Amino acid sequence: MEIWTKNDEYLSHHLISEDDALKQALANSRTNNLPDWEVSPTQGQFLSLLVKMTKSKRVLELGTLGGYSTIWLARAIPDDGIVISLEYDSHYAKVAQQNIEYAGLQSKIKIITGAALDIMNTMIAEKIEPFDMIFIDADKPNNPNYLRLSLQLSKSGTVIYGDNVIRDGELCNDKNPDPKVIGSRQFVEDMGKSAQLESTALQTVGAKGYDGFTLSIVK
Repeated sequence: MEIWTKNDEYLSHHLISEDDALKQALANSRTNNLPDWEVSPTQGQFLSLLVKMTKSKRVLELGTLGGYSTIWLARAIPDDGIVISLEYDSHYAKVAQQNIEYAGLQSKIKIITGAALDIMNTMIAEKIEPFDMIFIDADKPNNPNYLRLSLQLSKSGTVIYGDNVIRDGELCNDKNPDPKVIGSRQFVEDMGKSAQLESTALQTVGAKGYDGFTLSIVK
């Protein structure tokens, strides 16, 4: 076991209250053969604290998977808030709905199944109320497109969080042909060029390996 995984487990043990609903979400996801792509407990708590610090009420999540991060987000918003989570895979969405109902959060979460780009374009066309926070954790090749559309679903002060951008250290490798690396690189470069955003990024190590995230605020 890597030393950073041991440290992550130590931090989770002492700082994170991962209750029955969160544990059930992970167990049910494994039972239903979902990949273990969800955030770690410390990352889930980080998302929760970020929602609370920004007083976010409307949260958009791209990539539901089994609903583990969705539960963290929904617990952090006020009772009249909403997390809208977009998931392409109908099986993932079904499992996530089970986990969300087990957690008793179905009134605060709406899962929409389908291609995120299509759904986001529909939201833009319908001129829905902008989001306070957007969590981008879906297919990495489309990250530049998700960023472009996220800006159209934002307002001044909206926080945009992009997960899994370091790609095991390959982000800086402009020779890597992996579409996930290429998408992540374009995502970061587009952020840096955008006059609408103030952005940073942090590298992380832990139970999920060597990774990192971007964090932006809309001006």
